[in-house]
Amino acid sequence: MLVSSDHRSGGYVYPGKNQANYYQGSESHVSELISSYFGELTFGLGHMRERLSREAYSDLLFSLDHKRKISKATADAIALAIKEWAVSKGATHFCHWFQPMTGLTAEKHDAFITIQNSNHSELTVVERFSGSQLIQGEPDASSFPSGGMRSTFEARGYTAWDPTSPLFIVEEAGVKTLCIPSVFFGYHGQALDHKTPLLRSVEVLSAEVCSFLKQIGDVDVKNVMATLGAEQEYFLIDREAAKKRPDLISTGRTLIGATSSRGQRLEDHYFGSIPTRVKAFMHDMGRELYRLGVPIKTRHNEVAPSQFEMAPIFEDVSISCDHNTLSMETMKRVAARHGFMCVLHEKPFAGLNGSGKHCNWSMRNDKGENLLEPGKTPHQNLRFLAMIAIVMKAVNDHSDVIGASICSAANDLRLGGNEAPPTIISIFLGSMLENIFESIEKGEAAKATEEQIINLDVSHIPDISKDYTDRNRTSPFAFTGNKFEFRAVGSSANVAVPVAILNAAVIDAFRQASNILRELMTTTPNRDEAVMKLIRKLIAENKKILFAGNGYSEEWREEAKRRGLPNIGSCDEGFDILGDTKATKFLCDSKVFSQAEIKSRHNINVERYLTIMDIEFRCLMEMTNDYVIPAVEQQLQRSANVLEMATSKTLEKSLGQRVADLEDVLDRLINLRLDLASCCDLMAGKDSEKEKVKLLKEKAKTIAASLRTAADDAELMVADEFWVLPKYRDLLFTNF
Repeated sequence: MLVSSDHRSGGYVYPGKNQANYYQGSESHVSELISSYFGELTFGLGHMRERLSREAYSDLLFSLDHKRKISKATADAIALAIKEWAVSKGATHFCHWFQPMTGLTAEKHDAFITIQNSNHSELTVVERFSGSQLIQGEPDASSFPSGGMRSTFEARGYTAWDPTSPLFIVEEAGVKTLCIPSVFFGYHGQALDHKTPLLRSVEVLSAEVCSFLKQIGDVDVKNVMATLGAEQEYFLIDREAAKKRPDLISTGRTLIGATSSRGQRLEDHYFGSIPTRVKAFMHDMGRELYRLGVPIKTRHNEVAPSQFEMAPIFEDVSISCDHNTLSMETMKRVAARHGFMCVLHEKPFAGLNGSGKHCNWSMRNDKGENLLEPGKTPHQNLRFLAMIAIVMKAVNDHSDVIGASICSAANDLRLGGNEAPPTIISIFLGSMLENIFESIEKGEAAKATEEQIINLDVSHIPDISKDYTDRNRTSPFAFTGNKFEFRAVGSSANVAVPVAILNAAVIDAFRQASNILRELMTTTPNRDEAVMKLIRKLIAENKKILFAGNGYSEEWREEAKRRGLPNIGSCDEGFDILGDTKATKFLCDSKVFSQAEIKSRHNINVERYLTIMDIEFRCLMEMTNDYVIPAVEQQLQRSANVLEMATSKTLEKSLGQRVADLEDVLDRLINLRLDLASCCDLMAGKDSEKEKVKLLKEKAKTIAASLRTAADDAELMVADEFWVLPKYRDLLFTNF
């Protein structure tokens, strides 16, 4: 379901009063309509319309529509209205809430107060919040990553209010803080955050798509907005058990741990009955998110044990990205209240499905029409086919950079297996659309040849309309009826990054398509025929990106290689693509990133990768030394004592083998730990990041994998009384 939202309503959609969604209070057991409290902790343009003078509100809308700065008088009026609302809600402080390139959010709190001198020289505190405080902040930027765009001593950085995203109040332990969604940039205007490039892409995308639509006959279109619905997967682990795992605390995943005998082999968790304790968490989390204006629609069990998912209704892309980031913060906070640890790592448990964040991306015009959905008229259907063909071109032309946009050390552990999309970016359209496109390419009459009704042949169940596609869960970029589902994005990622790059690729494709169509229309008098020629050309030139088969198969890897599609084997290969000025030229041409900003992100990604891996290696060594080796030593001592008491040759032989196996695993643990320590020291001594990455891939990761194998072997050989680390069975099956 695609729900459009006008930016003047604050960016989100309020449910109607007749909507049958209820919140069941866990204490009072009194039903309460979600619509009665949805968005009560947010302050958007709808609130401003109610609280501002007509002149101030009109000036604000004019500024937003014409991309000009808000006047000081209007800013002060807005700030006063915001302050009065926030204080009435119990907020004492405010902050500019922004998304630096740390992968987290940042905020610096200031109180709503100022000091005034009275006539008797006494200090008086009054609540005050000015327009300048609303619009701009100045946090110390020296400690945030800049990727070489600035030196440490160049500390000046600015935050600026993003008025297209509603303000919100975060309430935690009775403390309420007004958060002002903001962008973050340096002294010379360089983007130091993830949101600024996204907002740029939103503006340019609208301009380019509108230009194309006017060429094909939609002359009255004024605005096009990318929309997004980000499905969020996560694990819930008992907090007390997780606190006993240094790896979960330090890295977000288990660095050692033998797979349990059960694992996910029974396939009984997916869509199963939600455990009571988890349902209470989801209930509490949902209420908090609804109050913050986040339109969460769906919740369910995922495939792996202790894995779950929530999904929102679609929103304008920049607001959806803010809401997903806010959701991740809220999930962690609420989980702690319920005695859980919310784990967002892409692969927290070996041998189990990892977690992704499926980004359902589409476009709508200012009439609320989804441009990736067939319409009721021939023109709307022609427009739909053109949109699909242009997105095909975007992904085909820039599949390498789109693939690089989701690369991370954590996502490396998830992608490419039989649980997640492959590392080759391809598009799945479904048999109906592929048949139509094949007919268009051949110049034949294009029409759907399959029935669009599924007859279940069960008398009491009505016929169901087919979607325009089946599903292919192995596709990283699948068309699913009225949107593209970018399935390869990792669960912990800030979605602003891949979405901004996807938008830029689409911008480039629309720009080229517009130029091609102009040329075609000089020789083809009929506009619709010219559009069909454009579609035919785009299909022929970009069909190599289409794939409907098993993305996990070795045959597809070979076929993709023959087609010339890039296969990004590891995140460092993706980072190299971001460092390739030729590959990323379209990002600069679309004005989504500057070349300096692209280079900085490449530098940050490489540095972050090396840091994360070093943390994991050192944590693995600590756990081996502090937990695993002592446990094996205790077990070995006991087994040796029992061997001495053996009275039969048969028992002596069996116990002797057990002691030998324990000695072998202890030897492996000690030596592999020493090897990994030496390798980490060797990497630390390298000056070149390229040399560090090379050593990491060729040696350190292999040693670490062998050390984990030895630790996991030890776990299966040691008695529970000696093995103090919670095992997978404890973490995954005893939470509820």
